[in-house]
Amino acid sequence: MEGGGGGATAGAGATRAVSQRRSDKPYKGIRMRKWGKWVAEIREPNKRSRIWLGSYSTPVAAARAYDTAVYYLRGPNAKLNFPDEISTGSGLEDLSPASIRQKAAEVGARVDALHTSTLAVAAHGDHAMINHESMKTSWFQDKIDLNKKPEPEDLDEYG
Repeated sequence: MEGGGGGATAGAGATRAVSQRRSDKPYKGIRMRKWGKWVAEIREPNKRSRIWLGSYSTPVAAARAYDTAVYYLRGPNAKLNFPDEISTGSGLEDLSPASIRQKAAEVGARVDALHTSTLAVAAHGDHAMINHESMKTSWFQDKIDLNKKPEPEDLDEYG
């Protein structure tokens, strides 16, 4: 009789462990490094090897990179994290791991840049308004030709 009660407790613990694991991994195909970066990788079909898809600042970018790769590997019936956001416009002719990695990295980098800039603007709130006066070029930002011989200053101005 004790075995039945222990099984129920173990089942509840397993459910808690699964829900905790889901909160750690919000999307399929990604994981978080100890230092906070999100990485994506996918197994090649019928092989034990993996295709490295990159390291990203946000989990959404890593998940979108994974979605791109899984779409090219498994087709339109693949289980995606964001099924409504897959772009099928430019198909890959070469389905090698290198080309899939490159396409996934492009998508992930684009999403990462978009999300990081959006998060930065949201974090700054009203301070995100750009002061165009402060954006004017200053003297040290001018392009200087280092191959050009400097011209002597007019000493009469200072004397």
